[in-house]
Amino acid sequence: MAQQNKKIYEVIVTTLSEEGMAHSAPMGITESEAQIIIQPFKPSATYNNLKRHRQCTVNFTDDVRVFAGALTGRRNWSTLPCQQIEGQYLEQALAHIELELVDFDDTDPRARFTGSIIKEITHRPFRGFNRAQNAVIEAAVLTSRLQMLPVEKVQQEISYLKIAIDKTAGDREHEAWGWLMDKIEDYGIELTHD
Repeated sequence: MAQQNKKIYEVIVTTLSEEGMAHSAPMGITESEAQIIIQPFKPSATYNNLKRHRQCTVNFTDDVRVFAGALTGRRNWSTLPCQQIEGQYLEQALAHIELELVDFDDTDPRARFTGSIIKEITHRPFRGFNRAQNAVIEAAVLTSRLQMLPVEKVQQEISYLKIAIDKTAGDREHEAWGWLMDKIEDYGIELTHD
């Protein structure tokens, strides 16, 4: 049987810690039959929070600093209280979905949480990503997988993505890109600076 292609949406998932603090992490989610599937790696704060507190929010934002910040120790983003679940959503979210988790499969290395949509709210219109915003998100994905990828692959991808940064980045994209490049170089991967 042929495997179906799944659409994966790059979002920010906000969960609550045991102390009630908001924890926001970039994640690829999928939709299936009006439910959202979240598959965090184990161990992770998102996994622990979802296992304990079966509610979360899915944030849609064009502020790519949130994606880069989560991978580089910059997690202090303002949040607001949800309307129908015990949770928080990002203040800069263009839209957010409030989820109640209805199923949990504790497989390795990624658990699978399935959530039903309780409330979906649009705050501002999404006008689309420019090429630099896409480049930052792709670089964030690369940064999250440094231990899994060959050095040459990372260097090659970053070199290509930098073209979009040079051509279309604004201040937010330059800031996010800089955070990610520092993280990659701190990991020990040498990057060219033109």
